[in-house]
Amino acid sequence: MMQIEGLENVIHRIDELNQRFGLATSPYNRHMEKPEAVQKMQGAQETVQGSSFASELSGAMKAAGVIMPGDTNSMIAAAARKYNVDPRLAAAIAQTESGGNQEAVSPAGAVGVMQLMPETAAGLGVNPYDKQQNIEGGVKYLRQMMDTFGGDVQKAVAAYNAGPQAVKDYNGVPPYRETQNYVNKVLDIYR
Repeated sequence: MMQIEGLENVIHRIDELNQRFGLATSPYNRHMEKPEAVQKMQGAQETVQGSSFASELSGAMKAAGVIMPGDTNSMIAAAARKYNVDPRLAAAIAQTESGGNQEAVSPAGAVGVMQLMPETAAGLGVNPYDKQQNIEGGVKYLRQMMDTFGGDVQKAVAAYNAGPQAVKDYNGVPPYRETQNYVNKVLDIYR
């Protein structure tokens, strides 16, 4: 019995790592996963708890001409609340990065709504291929950039796009046309 428990623990740990990095889990542990209906019910409860915040965000984004697909606004609102980030800023980044599309993949390999690079996602402890984790990771990274640059929104947005070192090297928005356009677009949506 002891050997089987040890084997089960090893298989469970492998599955945890596979899920963390977006790989398939073994058929052995699939029966232990939550049924889809239970997951949806839990998600619905979380959505109801944050629904006024999400509705407010949704209204603000619609006023700015931005419409996110499905439950994206509620996920952004929940992550923004968790990491103390203005949800309008997080939504503006999501809109600029992917139009809210979880299936988006950049030529450089960035993935999902918040266009996380796999290495960045791994450092944040999220699976970039999972929509909710992608949004959580992107908002967490935005919070880190806000902290790194003392709350300077323009520098934080530039760092989200070009990386923090480029912003430090130039003491502001780097002179890269892509980053300058990115910052302007995000801030236009945000304001």
